[in-house]
Amino acid sequence: MDLQIANKKALVSGSSQGIGFAIAKTLAGEGAQVVINGRNEAKLVAAKQKILVEYPQARVEYVVADLSTSEDCNQLASKHPQIDILVNALGIFEPKEFMDIPDEDWQRFFNVNVLSGVRLSRAYLPYMQEKDWGRIIFISSESAIQIPQEMIHYGTTKTAQLAVSRGLAETCAGTGITVNAVLPGPTRSEGVVEFVDQVSGGQNFEAFEKEFFQSMRPSSLIKRFADTQEVANMVTYLCSPLASATTGAAIRVDGGVVKACV
Repeated sequence: MDLQIANKKALVSGSSQGIGFAIAKTLAGEGAQVVINGRNEAKLVAAKQKILVEYPQARVEYVVADLSTSEDCNQLASKHPQIDILVNALGIFEPKEFMDIPDEDWQRFFNVNVLSGVRLSRAYLPYMQEKDWGRIIFISSESAIQIPQEMIHYGTTKTAQLAVSRGLAETCAGTGITVNAVLPGPTRSEGVVEFVDQVSGGQNFEAFEKEFFQSMRPSSLIKRFADTQEVANMVTYLCSPLASATTGAAIRVDGGVVKACV
């Protein structure tokens, strides 16, 4: 299927690894010009090389920027002022008991998970409005709907992303711009694997996975962690002109964790 994005320029925040990287790679494979982003230049260089190994003709640039700050968001927008597809994939998570979460953590999570996407959307929406075409995607989480008690601050920021996404979609009503949120479920990203290594006490990933879906996410229908590529496939479709009737939506790629019919 031709997703018709070969002439589009995409920016994927937080894309040196994990879901963000998978999205950037898939967009590049579809012919889009892609800008990847992170705070570590070495990781970005490695990510770009991985994309080029798989897709030698891909057009990939990278920008080192801490998008939790308005200064770096402005600098990135100045360097790449014309973006057709914005995927707000930057995000952090950290299990912590509610009483142990200080104000500083709440502020840090909102700066990274929410305000980075707000700032970038504000920067690029005028260009999309001028062209009467654009795609804005927020990578939220099933935790936006089922707030995990072990990381309430994380879940709250993911719920906030849903509100921003829907509000922006309303703002863009009647135009060629669509705004959507994608809600991955538990996904086997590098960050999750590293976290499992830290907390499992030497338990192998497969054993942890089985226990996790028995005790922590028993409502999962696939009974496993999703692969980052499975999330990227959905996101890439939503970025395409083929998805022009889908906007203001919260699309779940959660393996059925959320017990709902719609």
